[in-house]
Amino acid sequence: MTNGEAKAPIRVLIADDHPSMRMGLIALINSQAGMEVIAEASDGEEALEVYKDTKPDVTLMDLRMPGMGGAEAILAIRKCDPSAKIIVLSTYDWDEDIHRALQSGAASYLLKDMPIEDIAETVKRVNEGEASLPKSVAKRLAERSHREQLTERERDVLEALTKGRSNKEIAASLSISEETVKSHLKTLFQKLKVRDRTEAAIEAIRHGIVHLDE
Repeated sequence: MTNGEAKAPIRVLIADDHPSMRMGLIALINSQAGMEVIAEASDGEEALEVYKDTKPDVTLMDLRMPGMGGAEAILAIRKCDPSAKIIVLSTYDWDEDIHRALQSGAASYLLKDMPIEDIAETVKRVNEGEASLPKSVAKRLAERSHREQLTERERDVLEALTKGRSNKEIAASLSISEETVKSHLKTLFQKLKVRDRTEAAIEAIRHGIVHLDE
């Protein structure tokens, strides 16, 4: 770039399944100096295809979308382009969602109700190769690290429990015995530090371990 030549704007892709949210984000990002929304997508699969076509500098990705969700889309995009710079922009600050996003390869995790100045600053930092987490999000992630983690089978049992299934129904759906289900529940209650099924379901939803719409 020669002296006096304008710096090229940061080219942004926005992926969100809510049209009104996409429109709002597009307007907000385009209002920021040095940024330009070059493409949009309504789900993870479309985000992957649009990314391949446009190769944006930074992608703002919703985590909860129908079909291919944000975490899966991040994995797919980074598989085809390991240098992809992706920021999750979510409504939820559940620690499991934050962990899932960062494990997938997101450079940051922001909340949609954050000031546009904070979002824009993170876009700039990520574009420059930095990994940047807001303090509130980092705090939630730290809380997760202090919680005893569940096995995949324990998560399966917890998800079924949250849907209101009985021990017999859980056993049948997972092809295990009712005694094994009871054993898993005992361990789950200990790990989640709860006393019963209702408290376990509340904790599962509060931390984003289980999503009611899944």
